[in-house]
Amino acid sequence: MESIKSKLPAEAVELYNQFIHGFISRRAFFDGVQRLAIGGLTAPTIVAALMPNYALAQQVSRTDERIKAGYETVASPHGNGSIRGYLVRPVSADTRAAEPSKLPGVLVIHENRGLNPHIEDIARRLALADFMAFAPDGLSSLGGYPGDDYHGGQLFMKVDPQKMTEDFIAAALWLKARSDCSGKIGAVGFCFGGSMSNRLAVRLGPDLAAAVPYYGGPPPPADIPNIKAAILVHHGALDTRLAATWPAYDQALTAAHIAHEGYIYPDAVHGFNCDATPERYNKAAADLAWQRTIDWFNKYLRA
Repeated sequence: MESIKSKLPAEAVELYNQFIHGFISRRAFFDGVQRLAIGGLTAPTIVAALMPNYALAQQVSRTDERIKAGYETVASPHGNGSIRGYLVRPVSADTRAAEPSKLPGVLVIHENRGLNPHIEDIARRLALADFMAFAPDGLSSLGGYPGDDYHGGQLFMKVDPQKMTEDFIAAALWLKARSDCSGKIGAVGFCFGGSMSNRLAVRLGPDLAAAVPYYGGPPPPADIPNIKAAILVHHGALDTRLAATWPAYDQALTAAHIAHEGYIYPDAVHGFNCDATPERYNKAAADLAWQRTIDWFNKYLRA
């Protein structure tokens, strides 16, 4: 894949980003790829290189003996009635003492395709960092993630955004109130999930201790003083539209006396953390951002 990646024009990655965010149709995406099929690269080869490969990118197996994972359904009376999610805890937390240890909780919020295997893998990685993680599926009201990102993106556009926000709020408060949670929770999200992490920081106030938005949009300036969580922002330098929002967000957080840091990663595009999409994945940026994320949660979620 690395040899293909080195040959793909930047326009191909941008086409993929526009497609998965709903800015262009599937037909427009394939037509655009066809026009880029030059220099020995066929259109099917380019498409295959751009599509996610979740099996190849999995870092923590679903059957890893170090974790205990399952699905839980949370009531959401102000949203879509309920939301289903993937809950993961490290086995060590339940075996090192007479009673299960109370762990800090992290809400893991997906992109605009629903709870795909990559986001579940992120939850498992957090469990191995000694957090309990809950990854809700914003598509729960429509049957959940349908098994592929294209159809997940189509379903995503059918869910009322206000009700989906209430679903994530319900999930966060459920996680915080669990008897095996320490009562300290954070949120990490990607793209839509990054924007939602910022939104939850506004809505939850002191109930959210930390938020880590990856390439997400900031909240409206008037709402920023409502934030009580410590904010850690990650953007790719080549994701120019969203990276350009950071200076103003930084200034507003500073003015509101909110603990925060933000980083712009060189040569990184939108989605640089996702190792399931090799054409967007930037290992150096992803590894550094992930270590900063774990350090941030360790600092602000562990009393």
